[in-house]
Amino acid sequence: MILLGVAISIAVVVAVGFYVSKRIEGDSSNFLVGGRMLPFWLVGGALMGAAVDTNATLGNTDLAFEFGFWAGAALPLGLALCLTITGVFFAKPMNRMGLTSFPDYYRLRFGRSVEVGASLLLAVAFCMLVAGNLVAGGFLFNYFLGMPYWLGVVLIAAIAVAYTGTGGLIADAYTAIIQMSLILIGAVGLFIWMSSTHGINIAEGTGPFALGQLSDPAQGAVINWATLIALGIGDIVAIDFMARVFSAKSPEAARKACFTAAAGTVTICVPFGLVVLAAHSFLPEELDGPVLFVLLDQYAPVGLTVLVLCGLVGASMSTANGAILAISNVCVRNLGGVRRVHEPGKRDPLLRATRIAMVPMTLFSIVFAIYVQQTGILLTLAFDLMLACLVVPFILGLVWRRGTTTAAVASIAVGFVVRIGLFVMTPTMFGVENTILYIPNNLVSASFDGWPTFIAFAAGLLTYIAVSLMTPPATLRGLDIQVAQDVDDALDTTQEEIENKASALAGAATPG
Repeated sequence: MILLGVAISIAVVVAVGFYVSKRIEGDSSNFLVGGRMLPFWLVGGALMGAAVDTNATLGNTDLAFEFGFWAGAALPLGLALCLTITGVFFAKPMNRMGLTSFPDYYRLRFGRSVEVGASLLLAVAFCMLVAGNLVAGGFLFNYFLGMPYWLGVVLIAAIAVAYTGTGGLIADAYTAIIQMSLILIGAVGLFIWMSSTHGINIAEGTGPFALGQLSDPAQGAVINWATLIALGIGDIVAIDFMARVFSAKSPEAARKACFTAAAGTVTICVPFGLVVLAAHSFLPEELDGPVLFVLLDQYAPVGLTVLVLCGLVGASMSTANGAILAISNVCVRNLGGVRRVHEPGKRDPLLRATRIAMVPMTLFSIVFAIYVQQTGILLTLAFDLMLACLVVPFILGLVWRRGTTTAAVASIAVGFVVRIGLFVMTPTMFGVENTILYIPNNLVSASFDGWPTFIAFAAGLLTYIAVSLMTPPATLRGLDIQVAQDVDDALDTTQEEIENKASALAGAATPG
C-alpha cells in the first residue's frame, strides 16, 4: 500500500514534468528562468518547493525531538525569514535586473574575479543542499522498503533529474504545486490525527513557549540563533531562490511570491515539530530510524502515512531538482562562460551544456549524500558558508556606492578562511558531532558551537567596509544594470545584449 501510493505520486509528478517540458522550445531562457513570464502563484509554489525540503521536515523533526522545538523550528522559520526579507528588500530590484543566474550580479557589480569566486562557493554549497535532500530519500526507501541506503539516494536523484533535465524551471514550478499540496494536506492531517488521538501534550521546557531555548546558551540558544541567522540571511543569496525570483513576470509578482512562500513554509513545517514533541510521551527512547518515519510506520493510519510520505518524497525531489538545475547553470554559464544564443535554426549552447552538466553535479551530490548521512545540518552548513562569504558583497554592493572589487574579493576570502578554520576546530556543528572535517585540539570545545557563524560573518563585514574605504571607489554597476534594462525596454534587445551594455557602461565609468 505504501509503495503503491508513493509510486503513483512520483508517476504523476514525472508525467506533469514531461508534459510541460514542451514549453521550453529550445530556449535556455525558458529552461532556466521560465521565460521570465511566470505568475506569482506559480513562482510562489516553486519558492515553497525550494524551502520545504526534507531538511526542513525530517531535519526539523529529528532536531526538535532531541533538543526541543526551537532547535528544529529554526530551520523552516529561518527559511521563511529569508523569503520575507527577500520579498521586502530584494525581489523587486533583482527581478528588474533580468539576470539569468545569480552570479551574473557579482560579475556586473564587481567583475569576473568575484563572479568566479562566488560561483565556486555557490556550487559547493548547493551540492551540500542537494545531498541533504538525497539523504532523506535514501533513509525513506531504506526504512520502508528495505532498499540499500545508497540505492535509495541514487533512485531519488535519478527521478528528480529525469523530468527537470527535460522541462527545466517550468517543470519544477508546475510539479512543485502538486508536491506542496500533498505535503500541506499531509502535515495538517498528521496534526489533526495527533490532536484527536493523543493530544498535543508537550513536555515542559521543550515546546514553543520554552524561550530559554532562545536565551540560555546551556539550552542551545546560541546554536538556535546561529541556525536562524544562517538561513534567514545566508539563504538570501540562494541560487535556486533567485532563479525563481528572476522567473516572475513582474517585480510585484516576484515580491508576492516570496510572501506567499514564506507563509506556506511556516504552515507546512511547524506542525511537524509540534507533532513529534507530542509523540515524545509514547515513542520508545531508542528509535530504529528518523522519528517521523517511526511515528508514521508504527502509529499513524496507513492512508495518512502514504499521504505524508508522498509529500516528503515530493519535497525532496522539488528542492533537489531546482538546486541541481541552478548549480548546472552556474557551472556552465558563470564558470564555463557559455552564453545564450537563441536564433531560428540554431541550437542554444547554454541549454545543451546545462543539461549535460546536470549529470556530474548530480553524481557529486550523490557521493556527498552517501558520505555524510545527515538531514538538516547540511542545509545549515551550506548557508552558514554563504553568510560568511557572499551576503555582505551582495547586500552592500546594492546599497553602498563605495564598495569596491578589491573589498569584495577580500571579504569573500576572509569570511571563507575564518569560517572553515573555526569549523575544523569545533568538535560539533549545530549540536551534532562534526564527522565531516574535525582536527582534534584543546583550544575549542563544544560550548563554542554556534559562535563561528557570527564571528565569520562579522569578519567578512568588517573586511568589506575597511578595504572599501582604503581602495578607489568602484563604478556603480548595479545602477548600470538598470540603465541597460531601460534601454532594453525601448529597443527590445536580447538578455545577452543587456549584459553587454551593462558591462560596457561599467567599463567606461571605471577610473583608470
